[in-house]
Order: sequence, then C-alpha cells, then structure tokens
Amino acid sequence: MTSAPAIPRRALRRHDREIVALALPAFGALVAEPLFVMVDSAVIGHLGTRQLAGLGVAAALLTTAVSVFVFLAYATTAAVARRVGAGDLPAAIRQGMDGIWLALLLGAAVVAVVLPTAPWLVEVFGASPSAAPYATTYLRISALGIPAMLIVLAATGVLRGLQDTRTPLYVAVGGFTANAALNAGLVYLAGLGIAGSAWGTVLAQCGMAAAYLTVVVRGARRHDASLRPDAAGIRACAQAGVPLLIRTLSLRAVLMIATAIAARLGDAEVAAHQIVLSLWSLLSFALDAIAIAGQAIIGRYLGAGDRDGARAACRRMAQWGIAAGIVLGTLVVLARPLFIPLFTTDPAVQQPLFTTLLVVAVTQPVAGIVFILDGVLMGAGDGSYLAGAMVVTLAAFVPAALAVPALGGGLVALWWAMALMMTVRMLTLWLRTRSGRWIVTGASR
Repeated sequence: MTSAPAIPRRALRRHDREIVALALPAFGALVAEPLFVMVDSAVIGHLGTRQLAGLGVAAALLTTAVSVFVFLAYATTAAVARRVGAGDLPAAIRQGMDGIWLALLLGAAVVAVVLPTAPWLVEVFGASPSAAPYATTYLRISALGIPAMLIVLAATGVLRGLQDTRTPLYVAVGGFTANAALNAGLVYLAGLGIAGSAWGTVLAQCGMAAAYLTVVVRGARRHDASLRPDAAGIRACAQAGVPLLIRTLSLRAVLMIATAIAARLGDAEVAAHQIVLSLWSLLSFALDAIAIAGQAIIGRYLGAGDRDGARAACRRMAQWGIAAGIVLGTLVVLARPLFIPLFTTDPAVQQPLFTTLLVVAVTQPVAGIVFILDGVLMGAGDGSYLAGAMVVTLAAFVPAALAVPALGGGLVALWWAMALMMTVRMLTLWLRTRSGRWIVTGASR
C-alpha cells in the first residue's frame, strides 16, 4: 500500500465497524447462493441416478454461464459507490439502472443461444446417453431464469454501491426458502420430475429479481431518477465490464486447467482435488465478503475525493485480510482429521488430501491479501489493471501446472502451483496499490 501516517485508533474502530456491517450480511448472501444447487441436488437425488447426473451437467453449464457475467455486480458496485461518495444519489441509481438494463440484454442473448444448442452443449460436457435427456430438459427450462439471475447480479451491485448489503442477504434467504418449497412441491406433489425442479428454481430466481427491482425502482422514484434505458449509459457499463470479464475468464481458466491436470494424475487425485476445491470455495466466501465491503467503501471514498480515507481503508482492510487468512489457515490445519472423513473413507484419496490441505492452509494469508486488494482495485474501477494482472498470473501458472505431470508430481505439487498462482496475484496487486495510481477521485473514473 501507499505510505501513509499511522491511522488513529478512533479511525481504526470506525473502519472496523463499517467493514463488519457490510461484510457480515455479504457473507450470508454469498453462502446462500450455492444452496440453490444443493437443494436441487437433494430433491432430484431421490428421483434417480440418471436424473442427478443430468442435473450435474446442466448445473455446471449454468454456473459457468452466469459466473462469466459476475462483472455486472463488481462494475456496478464501484460505479454506484463513487456517485454515492460524490453525494449524487439520483446519478448513482441512474448508473445502477444502466447496469440492470445491460443485465437484461445479456440475459436475453444467453437464452437465445442456450435454448437451441442445449442438446449439443450437454453432449460436449460429456453427459452419458441415459443422463443427457434429463440434462437437456433441466438446462432448457433453467435457461429461462438466466435474465433474472443476471438482473440479481446487477441489482446486488447497485445495493452494495449504496452501502446496503443487508437487503441482498434478505433476498437471498427468501429466494433459498422459496426454491426449496417450490422444488419439493413441483417435483413430488405435482409429479413434474426434474422439470419441476428447474421450474421451481426459475420461479425463485424471478421472485428474487422482482424483489430487487422493487427496491431499486422505489429508490429511483424517491430520488427522481430515470428508469428508462439509456444507450450511452448501457454502453459505458459494458465497456467498464470488459476488463473484469477478461479477469474472470482468466481466473476460470486457472481452475479449469488445474482440474484437467488433476484428472491426468489419476482417479484418487482428481477425487481429492474436487474435495479441496470445495473447501477452497467455502474459504473464499469469508474472504470475498470482506472484499465486497472493500469495493463499496473504496468507491465511496474516491467519489467523495477523500484520497487519505481511501488509503487508510485500504490498509485496514488488508490487515483484516491477513488476519482472516491466518485464522482460516489455522482452522484448516486443526479441522483436517474431522473434515476428511466427511468426504471420503478411501485411503488412496485421504493420503494426498491430508497433505494438500496443509498447502491450502499455508496459502490462506496470501489469499486474504489477494481477495482484499482485488476488492480495493475493483472499488476504484481499476479494471484494466486487474485484467492485465490476471492474464500475467495465468501465464505464470500454466507452465507450472503443466510441469506437474511432466515431472512426475502429484496433487500436492499441483496445489503448490496454485500457491504460486496466488503469490503472483498478490505481488501484482500489491505493486499496484503500493504505487497509488489506483487512486483516481471523482464521481466517475
């Protein structure tokens, strides 16, 4: 981080209260999101193995399609928070509406692509002949909910930018509850099978989108902000999202390459790798919650022209990231004997898993810094740098990952390559925050 005088204790307490107030609800909302797929899996699992296998393929496709557009939340948070800091709430909401309109357009385009190509996509993802019909059915119906899912992303970004992470938590909990009830009712009571589960999820997602739109529209009317689509504003949102899209795709490439390499190491190694990835995702929720708070806080400070406040907030959140990483790493080490038997009793899987989790534990303080600084730069609207840094990180990871099977390494070596990837990310992000070039004040970057 940029050099700055010591932060007064009172200011530290203020930063801490603000981080906690934003991060805790954000964490709850993040945890609620994967519960949608878990509910679908639990309900469909009782229908049969073929149906569950079909859900697995369709869910992977849907998750990939939606995660690519996560920039809708990130870019909108930063842009709205800047205008909040500048004291222009009507412009902040207007900016948010541009993001929502962009989400609707992108969602419609994705639906137009997925509906006719669903059978081919299912085949490409390797669904068996017996599971493919179920996967196609679930994918086609669930695709109708993609516009709602993207609206939820953009509207979540609007509320985060407005320094409100409680409403997304309430909507996420309500959506999860509705999804569970609708799935059970449509699958078992109505007898619709896997199609009922898909329709239940679509209805829950549409309900979430409607709840968000109600909140945003009320805010727009209260502050006399226009709700009409603005071509220039939508285009600006798309342009701001392109660098974050590149960043996201590069990060997805890292995860896909890691899984492909693990598959080449053997069945036991890829099984252990999937377990480690599930834990990695869970740990990421805690760190990402602090990063989300960082996006909102940094954007607001820069919008208000408060350079010193932005620096101080960046430093404090980095300290939070390191502390959270140390705590999470310690928990991983201590919980290994309890965690591993929950997932597997196979000694061939347990052995590489036991050691690999040590690598994950050691990496957590680094991950804490990475998540926080990533959030800081997103809040500053520094998307171009984030895109370039992630491409550099991908370039460093690929040869290290490919060297693992070539040199006869196992899963532990692969996750050391992942640790290298995180270290490169940390260095690129630290250099940027250290330079101070991310500090650009004003209502827009």
